[in-house]
Amino acid sequence: MGEWKSGLFGCFEDIGILAMVCFVPCVPFGMNVEHAGIASCMMGAIYAFIPLVNIFCWIKTRGAIREKHGIEGSLINDLFMICCCGLCALSQESIQCDSTVANAMARF
Repeated sequence: MGEWKSGLFGCFEDIGILAMVCFVPCVPFGMNVEHAGIASCMMGAIYAFIPLVNIFCWIKTRGAIREKHGIEGSLINDLFMICCCGLCALSQESIQCDSTVANAMARF
Protein backbone atom coordinates (compact mmCIF):
# COMPACT_ATOMS: atom_id res chain seq x y z
CA MET A 1 0.00 0.00 0.00
CA GLY A 2 1.06 3.56 -0.62
CA GLU A 3 1.63 6.33 1.87
CA TRP A 4 0.94 10.05 1.99
CA LYS A 5 3.82 12.14 0.61
CA SER A 6 3.73 14.16 3.81
CA GLY A 7 2.44 13.49 7.29
CA LEU A 8 -0.68 15.14 8.63
CA PHE A 9 1.41 17.85 10.30
CA GLY A 10 3.80 18.16 7.35
CA CYS A 11 2.07 21.31 6.16
CA PHE A 12 5.31 23.30 6.48
CA GLU A 13 6.96 21.16 3.78
CA ASP A 14 5.52 23.43 1.08
CA ILE A 15 5.06 27.02 2.24
CA GLY A 16 3.23 27.95 -0.97
CA ILE A 17 0.53 25.34 -0.37
CA LEU A 18 0.37 26.33 3.29
CA ALA A 19 -0.23 29.97 2.32
CA MET A 20 -2.96 28.97 -0.17
CA VAL A 21 -4.65 26.73 2.39
CA CYS A 22 -4.59 29.45 5.05
CA PHE A 23 -5.66 32.43 2.93
CA VAL A 24 -7.74 30.98 0.04
CA PRO A 25 -8.65 27.40 1.00
CA CYS A 26 -11.29 27.20 -1.74
CA VAL A 27 -8.52 27.10 -4.39
CA PRO A 28 -6.62 24.02 -3.15
CA PHE A 29 -9.95 22.43 -2.23
CA GLY A 30 -11.17 22.88 -5.81
CA MET A 31 -7.89 21.59 -7.24
CA ASN A 32 -8.08 18.49 -5.04
CA VAL A 33 -11.70 17.87 -6.05
CA GLU A 34 -10.67 18.00 -9.70
CA HIS A 35 -7.65 15.73 -9.11
CA ALA A 36 -9.93 13.20 -7.42
CA GLY A 37 -12.25 13.27 -10.44
CA ILE A 38 -15.33 14.38 -8.50
CA ALA A 39 -16.02 17.73 -10.20
CA SER A 40 -14.24 20.59 -11.92
CA CYS A 41 -11.89 22.87 -10.04
CA MET A 42 -14.37 25.75 -10.17
CA MET A 43 -17.26 23.63 -8.87
CA GLY A 44 -15.03 22.27 -6.10
CA ALA A 45 -14.15 25.83 -5.08
CA ILE A 46 -17.86 26.70 -4.98
CA TYR A 47 -18.66 23.56 -2.94
CA ALA A 48 -16.15 24.77 -0.34
CA PHE A 49 -18.59 27.58 0.58
CA ILE A 50 -21.76 25.48 0.95
CA PRO A 51 -22.25 24.11 4.48
CA LEU A 52 -22.60 20.32 4.77
CA VAL A 53 -21.98 19.95 1.03
CA ASN A 54 -18.37 20.96 1.65
CA ILE A 55 -17.88 18.26 4.29
CA PHE A 56 -19.55 15.59 2.15
CA CYS A 57 -17.46 16.60 -0.87
CA TRP A 58 -14.28 16.74 1.22
CA ILE A 59 -14.84 13.22 2.58
CA LYS A 60 -15.43 11.93 -0.97
CA THR A 61 -12.35 13.78 -2.23
CA ARG A 62 -10.05 12.50 0.51
CA GLY A 63 -11.32 8.95 -0.03
CA ALA A 64 -10.82 9.21 -3.80
CA ILE A 65 -7.27 10.55 -3.35
CA ARG A 66 -6.49 7.67 -0.99
CA GLU A 67 -7.86 5.13 -3.49
CA LYS A 68 -6.05 6.72 -6.44
CA HIS A 69 -2.71 6.55 -4.64
CA GLY A 70 -3.29 3.23 -2.85
CA ILE A 71 -3.24 4.72 0.65
CA GLU A 72 -4.88 2.83 3.49
CA GLY A 73 -7.57 4.55 5.51
CA SER A 74 -11.25 4.65 6.30
CA LEU A 75 -14.26 6.94 6.15
CA ILE A 76 -14.15 7.46 9.93
CA ASN A 77 -10.45 8.31 9.81
CA ASP A 78 -11.07 10.81 6.99
CA LEU A 79 -13.94 12.42 8.90
CA PHE A 80 -11.80 12.69 12.03
CA MET A 81 -8.92 14.30 10.11
CA ILE A 82 -11.22 16.78 8.39
CA CYS A 83 -13.08 17.81 11.55
CA CYS A 84 -10.11 17.99 13.91
CA CYS A 85 -7.23 19.05 11.64
CA GLY A 86 -8.95 20.50 8.58
CA LEU A 87 -6.23 22.80 7.29
CA CYS A 88 -3.54 20.18 7.89
CA ALA A 89 -5.64 17.58 6.04
CA LEU A 90 -6.18 19.98 3.14
CA SER A 91 -2.43 20.68 2.96
CA GLN A 92 -1.67 16.95 3.04
CA GLU A 93 -4.11 16.29 0.18
CA SER A 94 -2.72 19.20 -1.84
CA ILE A 95 0.86 17.97 -1.44
CA GLN A 96 -0.27 14.48 -2.47
CA CYS A 97 -1.97 15.89 -5.60
CA ASP A 98 0.97 18.17 -6.44
CA SER A 99 -1.36 21.17 -6.25
CA THR A 100 1.36 23.80 -6.31
CA VAL A 101 0.92 27.56 -6.25
CA ALA A 102 2.17 27.72 -9.86
CA ASN A 103 -0.58 25.29 -10.93
CA ALA A 104 -3.16 27.39 -9.10
CA MET A 105 -1.97 30.64 -10.69
CA ALA A 106 -2.06 29.06 -14.14
CA ARG A 107 -5.70 28.03 -13.63
CA PHE A 108 -7.08 31.40 -12.58
